[in-house]
Order: sequence, then C-alpha cells, then structure tokens
Amino acid sequence: MNIADFITELYCKIDDIPQHPQGVLSLSEVVTIGTLYAMKYVSRRAFYHWLKDNYGHLFPKLPDRTRLFRRLEAKSDWTGCFLAQPTLLGVADSYGIELGHPIRQGRRFHQIGKKGKSNHRWIVGGKLCVVLNKFGLITDWDCATANVHDQTFLPLLDNYDGQMVVLTDTGFQRAKGVPANVKLCRRGEWNVRMIVETTFSMLTIV
Repeated sequence: MNIADFITELYCKIDDIPQHPQGVLSLSEVVTIGTLYAMKYVSRRAFYHWLKDNYGHLFPKLPDRTRLFRRLEAKSDWTGCFLAQPTLLGVADSYGIELGHPIRQGRRFHQIGKKGKSNHRWIVGGKLCVVLNKFGLITDWDCATANVHDQTFLPLLDNYDGQMVVLTDTGFQRAKGVPANVKLCRRGEWNVRMIVETTFSMLTIV
C-alpha cells in the first residue's frame, strides 16, 4: 500500500465527524492530519512541506502552516478518544526520551529537557510514563523531565484505584508507601510486565 492509499484509508476510518459550518478543513481532515503528524514524527515545518508538496491534492483546502497547527492544538484533547479502556490487570513503566547529548546540556537557552538517568545511562530530555491494559494498549500516560523519579507518576496510577491492579518495577517504590492498586514487582517476578517493553520498542522505532 502506497502512502496516498494509506492516507485515504485512514481518512475513511475517521470520516464520521460532523463538519463545522465555518471550518475550512473538515474535522475528519484535521484528525487525519494530526494522526499523520504524530506518525511522521518530524518538525512542524518539515511535516507541512512534506504534506503540501506530496499530498496537497488530498487536502485541497489546506491552510498555511501556522493556522493548521493552531487548529491541531485546539483539538489536542481529542487524543483521549484513542486511549484504551482499563482492565482488571495492567502494567506501568517509564521511558526516557533523549532530546540532546548530556555534554550539550545548557547550551540552548530554550532547552526543554533536563539531565537525568534512564536505562542506566545519563540523558538530557524527558520521561514518558504509560499505563497499559492486559492487551498492551495504552490506557493513560503522563510525561515529565528526565530528572524526576518514577515516584512522580504514582498519582497517575492512583487514578485507577478500584479499576485496575497496576504492576510496576521497584523504581516506583517510596518511603510512605504506594497506592493500594499498585503492586511492586522485583526482578524476575510477574514477567508479564515485559509487555510494556514491546510498546517502548515500537516507540524507539518511531
């Protein structure tokens, strides 16, 4: 399947959202472009030029770059519709996202990442914490800078108290205890937790 056919099929799967009477792009087109942007994982400028130069004929009313991304930001809360439903058993873990080499820390005035440890090495960037259901689908997520401890994400897990038992590693342990629905697993226990590594490996490829 070529990319044009993929975009068409993606649009057809999304095309059940009503059109706003004053909208230049239909909401279905907005969601399709937003999904493509998340999958493409490049800068806004590079994505816009790629979309306009190669597939502009699929979006004849494509606005200019700044207007398009303001529209995407206004609908960013719609991403919650793609989250999976919680199940009785779930898994949570954090993933370090490197935005720069540690030796370059502080060289940029607008640096958004912080220096911290992830997977036993130093990075400058952020941390993504995901909560997966038993099927390996993302139920919820949160992010922070790389210098925070995994304990920072415990309130996210506490939101599922009474809905889901969440398996984590001992990195989430804290002195005053963890939420009642969180089960800390030592190395070699509950190897079903490795399903989260499959999810992270997909993120690494993206």
